[in-house]
Amino acid sequence: MSIGTTLVLLIGALYCLTPVLWVVIASTKDGSELFSTFTFLPSSHLWDNIVELTQYRGGLYWRWMVNTALYAGVGAILSTYVSMLSGYALAKFTFPGKSGVFKVLLMGVLVPGVILAIPQYFMLAQVGMTNTYWAVLLPQIISPYGIYLARIYAAAAVPTEIIESGRTEGASELFILHRLAMPMMLPGLVTVFLFQFVAIWNNFMLPYIMLGDDKLFPITVGLSGLLNQGSTVPALYTLVITGALLSIIPLIALFLVLQRYWRVDLAAGAVKA
Repeated sequence: MSIGTTLVLLIGALYCLTPVLWVVIASTKDGSELFSTFTFLPSSHLWDNIVELTQYRGGLYWRWMVNTALYAGVGAILSTYVSMLSGYALAKFTFPGKSGVFKVLLMGVLVPGVILAIPQYFMLAQVGMTNTYWAVLLPQIISPYGIYLARIYAAAAVPTEIIESGRTEGASELFILHRLAMPMMLPGLVTVFLFQFVAIWNNFMLPYIMLGDDKLFPITVGLSGLLNQGSTVPALYTLVITGALLSIIPLIALFLVLQRYWRVDLAAGAVKA
């Protein structure tokens, strides 16, 4: 690797990590130090800020954290399963209109989710499901990008001979999918799950539109509300920053736990080669 390439990578890493470093350092300061001390000079009030955040409105922040884990966890699991079913069908079955369905899917990948938030709100309002957990969960189940990834991975990782062998033995299509194809697709499904989990965890616009009760808010909407209040109550800024720091810890932990599936897949590929 050339020195120029290394330098570009270092600059990119610095650009991405500097805001994270700022959040870590700023969360150690109290309200009086936040705007009066050097930006990257740490203090010793992190635990005090966490305690104050925990006490805010009877622990509302942790209610937001649980809500976010529910939205992201359940939504990502359901989305990954639907993506697996759809991707496997598009990769391994032949049916009328298959090409058209795949083209529509590719168009869906290009449509930003924020554009669909308002129509989804009106649809759910018609059946009285706004301002409920379902209002955030249901729109997240279908992920065109997740289906696209699952389709690509199923086509590459699941040999047609295995499927035909299972059919010859009299196995049902669902048995073949869950017992034969799904283990082969696991690294790809982990990728779909992680992408969808992070997308739902960081989603702001959909829950902001769908929810009115702050007890149903995810982290993003809850912290945004605190930030808006910070203009009149500056002490809340430290709570927002501390809450932002705590909110990224589950994402880091999830990535560290799931990365072993990619390592296993790469090692298996090396052995096969």
